[in-house]
Amino acid sequence: MRYSIIVPVYNRPDEVDELLQSLTQQTLQDMEVIIVEDGSSLSCEDVVHKYAGKLQLRYYTKENSGPGPTRNFGAEHSQGEFLIFLDSDCVLPPGYLQAIEDELNKSSMVNGQCSMGCDAWGGPDKAHESFSPVQKAINYSMTSFLTTGGIRGGKKQMDKKFYPRSFNLGIRRSLYRQLGGFSSMRFGEDIDLSLRIYESGASCRLFPEAWVWHKRRTDFKKFFKQVHNSGIARINLMKRHPGSLKLVHLLPMFFTVGTIACLLFAFLFLLLTLFGLFALWSMPKPGCANGPMLCIILGCFGMLLFLSPLLLFSLLVFIDSAIRNRSIKIGFLSIWASFIQLIGYGTGFLRAWWLRCVLGRNEELQAFKKSFYS
Repeated sequence: MRYSIIVPVYNRPDEVDELLQSLTQQTLQDMEVIIVEDGSSLSCEDVVHKYAGKLQLRYYTKENSGPGPTRNFGAEHSQGEFLIFLDSDCVLPPGYLQAIEDELNKSSMVNGQCSMGCDAWGGPDKAHESFSPVQKAINYSMTSFLTTGGIRGGKKQMDKKFYPRSFNLGIRRSLYRQLGGFSSMRFGEDIDLSLRIYESGASCRLFPEAWVWHKRRTDFKKFFKQVHNSGIARINLMKRHPGSLKLVHLLPMFFTVGTIACLLFAFLFLLLTLFGLFALWSMPKPGCANGPMLCIILGCFGMLLFLSPLLLFSLLVFIDSAIRNRSIKIGFLSIWASFIQLIGYGTGFLRAWWLRCVLGRNEELQAFKKSFYS
């Protein structure tokens, strides 16, 4: 068996149906599929049975323990030479597995020597035409160089290394066993594994053609919670892997602080403008208007000065997303999604820094149990 595709599931039978349907259409079929139900209240068992004759398929149920242990459970029951981990909200193009096979058959430079294939890899994600405008906007905010620095598989990257995410991650079985699989981290467990892959000296790279359609969250509220928890996870990862924190990981925090500062100062200058207008309106003699006019001019200038960075960023996001998605509506929604993505991550990062680095709370679950399990 060449590939074992492992999918943890939690209350997503409809999405599992779409994923399994896409697996039946793969041009390369040397695979087994393992679905692990992680304590769901909404089972996908009937969906899995529908594909029993079309795929080499196994279905397991277990008590809820989070994504990392659930993937490990699936890996323990697999047989493939390579393990591929997918999220249940992904859909694969027909050539997905063939693209992986082609990349593994390529030679690459590892530690100055030519080597065939690699030990671990990840692929990027895209938005399908059937996705809602909100899903496409969220997809833009998670993949654009303007918001993530290209660290999720873009052609432009601020970080030379590529760290696979668990929605589309592959690894050689022998390396997976050597590393002990995924940790019990509730969030960031995939980056933890990616960091341990590099620390072990194994080869890991991006397979740009092994992409998936990834639905992500369906509304902005769920999306904020997701990225907020990702910001928390970054500090937890820093604690586990000293030296892993890089400039690109700090940018959402700087953006968040900068946005708050810009809005605060813009508000103060708005008050100055309103004060000038009120003073001008209430003055008995028009000839004494120099002071109020100066307040109005300074107030308007100050508001423009501090709002201009946010307006410029919004304009760049709108133009880029509208062109990429061929939709003005998605361009506007992408502005909101991008602010949520950066501020959600930034506030999670700052919150975790305060709790773990300043207050010294060392246990991740003690510090963030309400966020991770509510």
